[in-house]
Amino acid sequence: MAQTPADTLLNVSYDVSRELYKEINPAFIAQHKAKTGKTLTINQSHGGSSKQIGSVIGGLEADVVTMNQATDVDALAEKGLTPADWRKRFPNNAAPYSSTILFLVRKGNPKGIKDWADLTRAGVQVIIPNPKVTGNGRYSYLAAWGAVIAQGGTDAQAREQVAKIFANVPVLDGGGRGATTTFTQRGIGDVLLTFESEAELIENEFGKGQFEVVNPTVSIDAEAPVAINDKVATKKGTTATAKSYLDFLYTPEGQAIIAKHNFRPRDAAVFKREEKRFAPIKLFSVDQLLGGWPKVSKIHFADGGVYDQIVAGIKR
Repeated sequence: MAQTPADTLLNVSYDVSRELYKEINPAFIAQHKAKTGKTLTINQSHGGSSKQIGSVIGGLEADVVTMNQATDVDALAEKGLTPADWRKRFPNNAAPYSSTILFLVRKGNPKGIKDWADLTRAGVQVIIPNPKVTGNGRYSYLAAWGAVIAQGGTDAQAREQVAKIFANVPVLDGGGRGATTTFTQRGIGDVLLTFESEAELIENEFGKGQFEVVNPTVSIDAEAPVAINDKVATKKGTTATAKSYLDFLYTPEGQAIIAKHNFRPRDAAVFKREEKRFAPIKLFSVDQLLGGWPKVSKIHFADGGVYDQIVAGIKR
């Protein structure tokens, strides 16, 4: 029997979730076939998260989006492609897993980098992707800002730390994968800010023993939200399948795959079983410490916001 549009899903995702969905998709396809008798095809699209959402808003026919920051799904909701209360459609604010931001340094940690303040030192080159278009960059920026606040500092002190760190950024890549290439293959920078889930992947891909992970004392809880693109799913007749696909991420099987790829699962039993994978870092959330994503987006990342002001003030 020929496949219909209803038997194909497009998951538009962010840059560093490729390996995760390479394993999630066949597992869900097998489950779907066992339940329905139908063979499903799941296609993937990956890139800088905000760029990806821009493509969906521009007409890329995603049935679902699996992003790494709530602002991107909020942008989808603003265009009427998913409801404003999308967080209530799935558990845990519609985020089936989270990650955090760690430091990757070169073997032997020649610059002696231990915590956020070390990234402000003269002569330390920091690799961070562009916060305007990537969740990785945005979380890195907010982790550096929130680390000051979490330890009793003021917004002025946080701004000073972030400004000094970004003054040490030699190149702003458009995605997490590009930043990784800059650091590992081009040999630029002393420290790469990256998701915890990426650290082992980078070592496996670019050579064990070439890099070391440094865990800062405090970092950000980087929630990875998911949503159905109602406009496309309704048109194609994939709404039920799209929901089942995202529900699968919350099942013990889905959560185990998530943990295997070093993302922090929501299932307490799975997390406990895999706890050794995750750094014992004190985590804060955007909602808890920084006033929530709408406030953060407006203050920091809107055109002319704090991030733009910081970059404009950097003397190269």
